[in-house]
Amino acid sequence: MITLKSEREINQMSEAGKLLAACHKEIAKLIQPGITTMEIDQFVENFLMKNGATPEQKGYKGYPYATCASINDEICHGFPRKTPLKEGDIVTIDMVINLNGGLADSAWTYAVGNVSDQMKKLMNVTKTSLYKGIEQALVGNRLGDIGHAIQTYAESEGFSVVRDFTGHGIGPTIHEAPQIPHFGSPGRGPRLKEGMVITIEPMINEGTWFSQMDDNGWTARTVDGKWSAQYEHTLAITKTGPKLLTSQE
Repeated sequence: MITLKSEREINQMSEAGKLLAACHKEIAKLIQPGITTMEIDQFVENFLMKNGATPEQKGYKGYPYATCASINDEICHGFPRKTPLKEGDIVTIDMVINLNGGLADSAWTYAVGNVSDQMKKLMNVTKTSLYKGIEQALVGNRLGDIGHAIQTYAESEGFSVVRDFTGHGIGPTIHEAPQIPHFGSPGRGPRLKEGMVITIEPMINEGTWFSQMDDNGWTARTVDGKWSAQYEHTLAITKTGPKLLTSQE
């Protein structure tokens, strides 16, 4: 069942989103060759604690960390590790935070030092596809309008859109109805209504869109070893257009 959020609930989630965005800005300062994603994970947990928030996904269905940290060919749900990041890597840090009962969810892909022109393009196309999807998050539009905008743009740039993982409704729990595919046909699926709060989080691959799971049961990676990027915002559907709750602007 799709639930509509009250103004009070959206404001509460907006406060969580502001804190999450501030955390991502701090992460951006830390990303460099030699740092480990385990160090980033520990930083996030400390940052949230100091600001009265908690990492919502830690313990969710047994997930053990405050963040997901997906490197290079990992699509999503990568485990933080003690292996240092290398020059030219890309890493996606994804987290859900809880601030006084309000949830917010955002992922961001970071370049580690200087990355190749191909990776710069992959990151740019992925981020742009996110915002093309957000442009379609209007009252009266359908979920397929979001996915179609993302898919047509990403594929026109020579990349593929992951099918096995989607955006979702959020609040008061992490994953709620509806699922938000990042591919599809326009004019299809449930209509967007004022009060819905959703995530849009395209995962865009350099090669094929097919994924495979690691033995840990969480981490998905590309089947061809090519790299993947992801950007995600939490947003509310309002009568005046989409309201980004995790904006870093």
